[in-house]
Amino acid sequence: MKEKLIHDMQTAIGQVMQWPKKSVQIFHHNDSDGLSAGAILNRAFERAGFEVQRFCLEKPYPALLNRVYQQEGKIIVFADFAGRIAPLLSELNRGRNLILVLDHHVAQAATDPRVHNLDPDLYGLKGDRDISGSTTCYLFARSLDPVNEDLAYIAAIGAVGDKFFVDGCLVSENRAVTLEAVKQGKMEIRAQEVGERYYLNTKNGPVPCDEFAAYLDTLGAAGYYRNGPDMGVAVCLEGTTPQSDQMLQELKAIQEKAFAQQIQRIQAEGLKKTAHIQWFHVHNRFSPMGVKMIGVFCDAIKNMGDIDPQRYVAGFQIIPDEIPGFGPMGMKDVKISMRVSAPMEKAIRAGEKMGLNILLPEATARLGGFSDACHRLTAATTVAVGKEEQLIEEMEKILNEVD
Repeated sequence: MKEKLIHDMQTAIGQVMQWPKKSVQIFHHNDSDGLSAGAILNRAFERAGFEVQRFCLEKPYPALLNRVYQQEGKIIVFADFAGRIAPLLSELNRGRNLILVLDHHVAQAATDPRVHNLDPDLYGLKGDRDISGSTTCYLFARSLDPVNEDLAYIAAIGAVGDKFFVDGCLVSENRAVTLEAVKQGKMEIRAQEVGERYYLNTKNGPVPCDEFAAYLDTLGAAGYYRNGPDMGVAVCLEGTTPQSDQMLQELKAIQEKAFAQQIQRIQAEGLKKTAHIQWFHVHNRFSPMGVKMIGVFCDAIKNMGDIDPQRYVAGFQIIPDEIPGFGPMGMKDVKISMRVSAPMEKAIRAGEKMGLNILLPEATARLGGFSDACHRLTAATTVAVGKEEQLIEEMEKILNEVD
């Protein structure tokens, strides 16, 4: 398990250090876990003397990957996504670049020897329980150089931000990295009525890690097209500033207005419903925020009174045809995000209901869509605009097959 993962990380690091060019491209997700992962890798590679180019993505879309793989002779790192698409990365790469995947979602093995899929899912660790993307990146950074142990607190922030707890507590590798941060005096753990709460020791006193993670989520998701991810990475490494606080307040106002309007729309019009799924479509109404927001919104409403606790929750948002740092991509796709209520979460964990990591990717594949980072309780994929209802129908077919 972990020992084999660390061994394989060290093997990959050996190839990184022998690579003729001391430069690296880092692609990372834009939620709190992804921003934490990007911050850890950015600092670790800079300390190792590498020139770093960092790109924040909402998803590693095929159009983006095709452009990235026009390069040759590069070191390319994917963080907090891409574990599932390692075979695709292998096919695109064909030995031309050195690729590292530091994800924690359900994964598939790579087929190109120069694509190192270091996703802990392949090593027996569960990404929705044991280890976050940021903790995976921390283990890599510490293997690169023990000096990077001082980044443990950033990994813990990402782990808390991903909200995968057992009885209210971080467990396994996520807990180990948090205890390391506590040992360094950078964090505190406080018992509460159910589980624990984790605090980051800052210059302004202890700050709850869940609030700090929410701060990062807003910067990275609501601010995706406004340089929010860069601000989020800076906040991970250096702490909050008056500038980041101002950006946060502006973005929160945009988010709160958009969410309130959508909730009113749902209350007035209701959700579309099939036998197992309840769903809605925001089209472009969440603009100028990024499409991560559809998942954030689903998370916000999944336990509300207007939501049927026995149906999966799904929301659609049209993907803008632009990726910061790359410009227009020629995409005409829509993102679906899915969440489940507290009762359904228990049923999925008990194996009584199908996990989203199985249901959504299978249905998406039937329509030629794109699947990458999916967990049992949270998942998102993309399909062509116009195929939304077909995707819901395909999921119903899958669920009916097992009923």
